[in-house]
Amino acid sequence: MAGTKVPESVLVVIHTADLQVLLLERADHPGFWQSVTGSKERVDEPLVQTCRREVFEETGIDTAQYELTDWGVENRYEIYMHWRHRYPDGVTHNTEHVFGLRLPAPVAIAIAPREHLRHAWLPWEQAAERCFSWSNAQAIRQLPARARGTGPTAGRQSR
Repeated sequence: MAGTKVPESVLVVIHTADLQVLLLERADHPGFWQSVTGSKERVDEPLVQTCRREVFEETGIDTAQYELTDWGVENRYEIYMHWRHRYPDGVTHNTEHVFGLRLPAPVAIAIAPREHLRHAWLPWEQAAERCFSWSNAQAIRQLPARARGTGPTAGRQSR
């Protein structure tokens, strides 16, 4: 039986003003670290709402208190075969939208134990190296330029 998962997701790079990045270790793949990610619950769910929901579910952080920015970056990639059953028949690719959430300093995290084992705040270079996902590492490597306002797109604030 085919699944109903929407093949559109968000990647939210949570970082501090001094470019420390929050990473989460996946419970279903120990040793695999990532930023907050998640799919839309419905096709018509706004991406900003997906970000807010996923960040809160995975970390306990209320995005309304901080600067959430749409980076205007989309990544399209093939869905791993072992996860395709979650999607409607014939769906083979996902579109990921990249956002940033800027905090003044690291905050306490309440991880979702069914999704993640632990978390770490790391300097951006170390965070990029630890990510298993190429798109996640690539997004983190954009942080210094984005912080200076010289990135590919400076970003659109999504309050």
